[in-house]
Amino acid sequence: MNPSKRLFDKCGGYRKLHSFTFATLIHLGTIKFCKRFIPWQEDPLGKIAGQMIGAARSGRQNIIEGSERSATSKETEIKLTDVARASLAELLGDYEMHLATKGVIPWSCNDPQHEKLSGVWLPEFEYTQDTMHDYWLYFQRIKREFDLWLESEDETIVANAMIVLIFRTMSMLSRQTAQQGESFAKAGGFRERMTAVRLDEREKQRDESGTPVCTECGKPMRKRTARSGPNAGQPFWGCSGYPDCKAILPIKED
Repeated sequence: MNPSKRLFDKCGGYRKLHSFTFATLIHLGTIKFCKRFIPWQEDPLGKIAGQMIGAARSGRQNIIEGSERSATSKETEIKLTDVARASLAELLGDYEMHLATKGVIPWSCNDPQHEKLSGVWLPEFEYTQDTMHDYWLYFQRIKREFDLWLESEDETIVANAMIVLIFRTMSMLSRQTAQQGESFAKAGGFRERMTAVRLDEREKQRDESGTPVCTECGKPMRKRTARSGPNAGQPFWGCSGYPDCKAILPIKED
């Protein structure tokens, strides 16, 4: 097997994640929400809208980056997935405060609207080699399932719907983080694969050349000749890590 195939883990594939599609709904929904319901007179510097859109963007973009970095760093993938979740938590607070400024209490989990929206699930994303094109066709189809809430003229309905979607996405990201942690615990990460591939390659070179590996430190040994002592002139195997490692082996005659 090509060592590089064993060295690099699978990466990408984020478009298949339901958390990514929900994060995309949230990102686009937040942009539209700010344009519709946060007038510039109340936000002259654009700080409220800018921070809300930035948090929504961070939630989506960190899912992408974490997925792409998974090939070489499981640790980075886990951290970025957690950053995505934290960004959405920040956005959740903004929607909560928006309702509070209107004197509106967020939906209860038992509210019929909350239950109905929570019951909308996504079909699996099926795609060809034209992945980006296929994804946006898929996204436009599933977005219609949420238009009842996200396209409402009542800003409190839209804000409540965004809160429900954010909670769902954060829950998905929490499960992803746990799964990524379990995968790392079982299979290790890029550094472990680098070590395994290098040791395998070293063993292969040793087998092909007949050169032994040092029993003390694992480095390849080199053929040397004794310069003094009772074995002067006789060949022996000396560790290539000399002088840090002084291990030797006799050279066996055929």
